[in-house]
Amino acid sequence: MAVLAKGIDYFGADGFPITARRVRTEPGGRPSHLNDVTEIDHYHDFSELVLILSGRGRHLLEGESFPVAAGNVFVVQGNQVHSFRDREGLVLVNVMYDPARVLLPAGLLRRLPGYSALFLLEPTFRSAHQFSSRLQLDREDLGAAEALADRIEQESKQAHPGHEAVLLGLLIELMVFLSRRYGESDAHESRALLEMGKLISTLEQRFHEPWTLAQMAKIAHVSRTNLLRVFRQATGKSPIDYLIGLRVEAAKRLLRQSTLPMTDIALETGFGDSNYFARQFRLVTGRTPTAFRRAGRA
Repeated sequence: MAVLAKGIDYFGADGFPITARRVRTEPGGRPSHLNDVTEIDHYHDFSELVLILSGRGRHLLEGESFPVAAGNVFVVQGNQVHSFRDREGLVLVNVMYDPARVLLPAGLLRRLPGYSALFLLEPTFRSAHQFSSRLQLDREDLGAAEALADRIEQESKQAHPGHEAVLLGLLIELMVFLSRRYGESDAHESRALLEMGKLISTLEQRFHEPWTLAQMAKIAHVSRTNLLRVFRQATGKSPIDYLIGLRVEAAKRLLRQSTLPMTDIALETGFGDSNYFARQFRLVTGRTPTAFRRAGRA
């Protein structure tokens, strides 16, 4: 039976929810650190970014087995049961973070096609791609990623004043670095994920335009049917619902920060007319735009 690896054991009871742990293959299978469950089937109440630094082994994930080796980088989402077996000199570092408690600039990160591909899409399609869509770093880039992970571990342990801001900055820097490298990947499966990541990035920046499913499918280089299937698997939403969500978030900012009339806000955020804007805004937020603006000024 899989065990739950609790964030409190790694971040601390009142700790900032970003940290890192290096794991080595110790003689006799000794743990590398307190609460090391590397060879035990486990899942998390946080997310984990895994950097394979050296050696080789097998990664057991959700009942499947994938070979891992130096340079492999991948994300393990919290509810995924996994472990590492048959370790031969395997050294890795786990960068742990709780996305529910860390205020990541998700909208800005999703402007990078490689971010959506590596952090959102690859974990979802890992089984279908048999792990071939993972990120593979060369020695120089792996060293750069390792250095950032080491700084995260040290900042977390030392907990000097301001370490929370430093940890958040380091995690974002690492995510951007890895996302850029994923965007340069030539692997066939990786390119397929990047095409979908490109669509997400484009929608993030051009949500105000009058999109159709046909236009979205063309950018992602997939059929309309595959677009609907893959997009929902990756984001939990249909492309249109995702687009509406982006528009509503933009409308929230304008309602809070401007005195523009509702018609202007509707046009500026891509809704077309104020009635449609009001209906969609209420469906997403549970409040009318007027009530939202009033509450923000109370």
